[in-house]
Amino acid sequence: MTDDSAHPSHSPIAPAVTQAVILAGGQGSRLRPYTDDRPKPLVEIPGTGTPIVAHQLAWLAEEGVTDAVISCGHLAEVLQDWLDRADLPLNVRTVVETEPLGRGGGLKYASQALPRPDESWYATNGDVWTRFSLRDMAAFHHERDAVATLALARPRIPWGAVETDQFGNVLDFIESPPSPFLINAGLYVFGPDFRELLPDVGDHERTTFPQLARNRQLAGYQLPQGCYWRAIDTAKDLSEAAKELASGAGRAPVA
Repeated sequence: MTDDSAHPSHSPIAPAVTQAVILAGGQGSRLRPYTDDRPKPLVEIPGTGTPIVAHQLAWLAEEGVTDAVISCGHLAEVLQDWLDRADLPLNVRTVVETEPLGRGGGLKYASQALPRPDESWYATNGDVWTRFSLRDMAAFHHERDAVATLALARPRIPWGAVETDQFGNVLDFIESPPSPFLINAGLYVFGPDFRELLPDVGDHERTTFPQLARNRQLAGYQLPQGCYWRAIDTAKDLSEAAKELASGAGRAPVA
């Protein structure tokens, strides 16, 4: 998928990133009935025994994060109650969006609660199940002197593909081939100056990111080859993830 040279080893001069924001305020309507009584990050992938947010917090802690802010919305009290009862591997604070702020506004609002505003920070959508070296991504971000770096995934197309020759003869059938396009994986490294570029309300992908891209201040980090990644957005995603993790495609954490 990627050239190894695009993924630098840990840089001794790259400052450690020790704080993160998790966006967990969505309605999760496409995951109903699982989200009727819990927010999306508390949905468990069958067979793992672990809610998505527990996996994310364990992974962040393994990567050196000591403080996380979770932006809540839908059924915030259920998530807060779970956090109060859970044995957490890092310090967690929650903030609640009383009205929808959009992804960019939600990031800005939550990031104001980070303990070290003059340092870089990670951010992730609350429905992503993955595991790779965030330290390598932070080193990539630092070496490119970027204001923001987004992780890029190459998902598999959910349909079978047909390969033909120039004369229209069918040569082969390929089940769920990798997409020819990279997509935003919903994982980020942000420099301390990024917060002020975010909208109070709205989507940073339509405002802040295009501005940074025009200024060559936005970097894209391709997920390492073999890295498991899936966004759990629908009931089908949930069942597919369960099959993939059971087959060893991703490393499930200890509950």
